[in-house]
Amino acid sequence: MEKLALMMGLIRMLSGTIEIIAAMLILHFKTVETAFKINAILALIGPTVLIIVTSLGLVGLADQLPLSRFIMIFLGVFLIFFGLKGI
Repeated sequence: MEKLALMMGLIRMLSGTIEIIAAMLILHFKTVETAFKINAILALIGPTVLIIVTSLGLVGLADQLPLSRFIMIFLGVFLIFFGLKGI
């Protein structure tokens, strides 16, 4: 269980580091076109990190939660992505 929490934290730290590096690149290049491209790449990384970290959390909670809760969590994540699709 502690290993999963450590992995979740490390993945989030990696994601945050990528975000900071992207911000520094945007400031370095100082063009809207480049900033837009970098932001588009970040838009792919964010949901991927969300899915991975949520999956790790669910694996860690597998023996503690009933099936109905897993279904609600899955639907919640699905609705987040469905809601973002309209943007």
